[in-house]
Amino acid sequence: SLIIPVYNRPDEVDELLESLTHQTFTDFEVVVVEDGSARPCDKVVERYAERLTVRYYMKANSGPGQTRNYGAERARGDYFIVLDSDCILPPSYLQAVEDELRREPADAFGGPDHAHASFTNVQKAINYAMTSFFTTGGIRGGKKKMDKFYPRSFNMGIRAEVYRALGGFSKMRFGEDIDFSIRIFKGGYRCRLFPEAWVWHKRRTDMKKFFKQVHNFGIARINLYKKYPESLKLVHLLPAVFTLGTVLLLIGACWCRWSLLPLGVFALLIALDATWRNRSLAIGLLSVVAAFIQLIGYGSGFLRAWWQRCVLGRDEFSAFRKNFYK
Repeated sequence: SLIIPVYNRPDEVDELLESLTHQTFTDFEVVVVEDGSARPCDKVVERYAERLTVRYYMKANSGPGQTRNYGAERARGDYFIVLDSDCILPPSYLQAVEDELRREPADAFGGPDHAHASFTNVQKAINYAMTSFFTTGGIRGGKKKMDKFYPRSFNMGIRAEVYRALGGFSKMRFGEDIDFSIRIFKGGYRCRLFPEAWVWHKRRTDMKKFFKQVHNFGIARINLYKKYPESLKLVHLLPAVFTLGTVLLLIGACWCRWSLLPLGVFALLIALDATWRNRSLAIGLLSVVAAFIQLIGYGSGFLRAWWQRCVLGRDEFSAFRKNFYK
């Protein structure tokens, strides 16, 4: 069962459903759940009724986690695969999942994401910023060997009985997928990376939306720390260190321009690497902007949440009502 929560993205749902009609493995159903959208996708789903086993539901807005749970309650498969509406699947995706499960069973799994050739230069730059070694350390699903792989909700699979045993996603509005992954491990279940079960993931379409997204990611990391102190790793601190370091270097530039040299070197590394990987100077230059937004957005959200929750002692709801519950 493929579970797709959607909020005001009928065009993206159209692209995703179209990609599902080309799957080489065909024993699946699709459950689309509209989370109180002002622009529903019911007409889009109707166009695929004869080409897919698809069901559509509309519900009041409650956020992505609860919307996935709503779909899971109505899904019939032995495995659930949760997908974001801004994903497109290659024809081999479900066959890759089937092959991995037959080779070695798993209670939960996930796969990496790539940028599609049709994506805009901004989307490709954002994809680089979210997957590059220089920004995220390459920890977002790109490694074949990992001690623990934490699937993300844009491409997450789980055995139906395990999903129900854990009670599905929590009521966190951001970071709920990592919260779920942590509970999978705490429950003693096995989670694996399926390297060939990758998706094309559009992510955000402009830099302003991207900043808001990663800022909330930083906030979510502290909220996760408050629930699971052991979940905070050194790598999660690096964007905050980068953010503080950038501020100090910019202040230092008032007295010595050479203080900007580290930032210049970092920007040059990003530009060269992104240009080479995408075979495009334009994407390389945009990737510099996206990389700084990714690190500073996450770092500032992390620091803001640390101050609000760890220093001032506020709870998640009262501290971030506008970010999480709007």
